Amino acid sequence: MHQGLNTLAVVIEGPERLALDRLALQSPADDDLVVATEWSGISTGTERLLWSGKMPAFPGMGYPLVPGYESVGRVIAVGRNVQQRRVGERVFVPGARCFGEVRGLFGGAASQLVVPASRVTPVAESLGERAVLLALAATAHHALAAPQARAPELIVGHGVLGRLLARISIALGASPPTVWERNALRGEGACGYAVCAPDDDARRNYGAVYDVSGDAGILDSLIGRLAPGGELVLAGFYTQKMSFDFAPAFMREARIRVAAEWKDSDLAAVIDLLAKERLSLDGLITHRQEATAADQAYRQAFGDAECLKMILDWRHAA
Repeated sequence: MHQGLNTLAVVIEGPERLALDRLALQSPADDDLVVATEWSGISTGTERLLWSGKMPAFPGMGYPLVPGYESVGRVIAVGRNVQQRRVGERVFVPGARCFGEVRGLFGGAASQLVVPASRVTPVAESLGERAVLLALAATAHHALAAPQARAPELIVGHGVLGRLLARISIALGASPPTVWERNALRGEGACGYAVCAPDDDARRNYGAVYDVSGDAGILDSLIGRLAPGGELVLAGFYTQKMSFDFAPAFMREARIRVAAEWKDSDLAAVIDLLAKERLSLDGLITHRQEATAADQAYRQAFGDAECLKMILDWRHAA
């Protein structure tokens, strides 16, 4: 294994202060891999909160930190105990903690990563840059795969996660959902389902509503759209306390469920759907920047409504 490794990494130094720094990497252990990153995605949910300083109390939170949990790269070295991975293999890396005193939350936005072999997942060559979307696809699958979960009849939000919820639900055999989107720029790009503004939808008997808006003040309006016994699934990330009026929820005997972090089984299920060509990740990555333009890329990802998904290209990073 390599010794004395270093990497070029995105470092969030504090709220709205981002730099591209060279950091020392921890020495690889016998169960580790060294991965040369090809692409990493920028999350407009959790990473925006890290960048803006609005992330709630979270294990590992603090500055400076290396963000990123959507990285794809090539294995360039394997530890002596690693049997299942090989040099040259393309893998998905859901983050790393290999930067010494600089926190890795989630630690994937760097040109090289040292990561336990058990943390990576091999991906098909044909996926290319689209493999950065596997974490979001697994997140969507996790929301759908909970015990006794109902398929979404209404999805609130037509960003990447909302689109993946709709695509995966259909891939799993459910009827096409309705999707709400207030921003006309994001209303296009539906694949086999309808998108409309909330005010254009008069229906008030949805059996299952999945919210990915991140809007903490939306509960009352969504509960008002449920059928008796309906379920509201909170699949976004919310920074403010949430509350709702009891009487409307009581009259509907509404259920509220929170969808948490994806599991390995969700990632495996998504990869299987892709392999069987029942799921497509096409059309979700809309913007790309060289890793050396990371500050500009993060600002555009968080501020441009036309930017569904921004990825950083690390292939030419020194």
